[in-house]
Amino acid sequence: MSKMKIRTARDDINPFRAQHLRLAEVSVETESGRADVLTDEAESPLLWLARRKGRDGSPLISAHQLQAGERLRGDFTRAHMMPRTTSNWEAPISRDRGSGGSGMNFTDTMIASRQSMNNALQGVGPEFAGLLLDVCCFLKRLEDVERERAWPSRSAKIVLQLALDRLARHYGYAAQARGKASVPLRAWAAPSSES
Repeated sequence: MSKMKIRTARDDINPFRAQHLRLAEVSVETESGRADVLTDEAESPLLWLARRKGRDGSPLISAHQLQAGERLRGDFTRAHMMPRTTSNWEAPISRDRGSGGSGMNFTDTMIASRQSMNNALQGVGPEFAGLLLDVCCFLKRLEDVERERAWPSRSAKIVLQLALDRLARHYGYAAQARGKASVPLRAWAAPSSES
C-alpha cells in the first residue's frame, strides 16, 4: 500500500521563503465555523511584543491587550480596508463616471466589520486611533512609528500600551476576571400560593 500525501498550506509556500518565516497553524472563527489557517508569527508587532519580556520579567503587552489589538486587526481585514496595490480585474468597467457604480459589492460581514472598527476607533479617541491603525492594522514596527511621528526612542511602546488598554476596555476585556465567586441561583418562577 502506498501512503497518500495530504497537501497542506505549507506546501504552497516557496521553500526559500518559508525558511524565513515563523509559520504556525492558528484556529480562527469564520462565518462558517472554526478553521485552521497558516500564519506568520513574525508578521504582527503585537505578537512580538507579547513574547518579549520587560525588565521585571512580564510581557511587554498583556494577553487582554493582545486580544484587543488582534480583534481590531480582524475587523480591519474582514472589512477589506487595506489599500489595493494592484489592479482589480474583477470590477466591471463603467462607461458613465456619473453612475456611481464602483463595482465593489459590500457583504454584510464587511459592513458589520467596518461599523465595529469605526466604533472601536471612536471609543479609544483620536489620540490613539492613528497609532492603533498603524501598529495593529498596517503592522508597522514601533521604531517606524517613532521615526514617522518624531517621537523619542522607546516612547511608542508606552503610548501603545495605553491605547491597547483603552481598546481592551472598549471591547470589555480585562486583565483579571472580576465579580462574585458564586452567583446565587435566580428563578423566574411565580411565588407559590401555599401559605
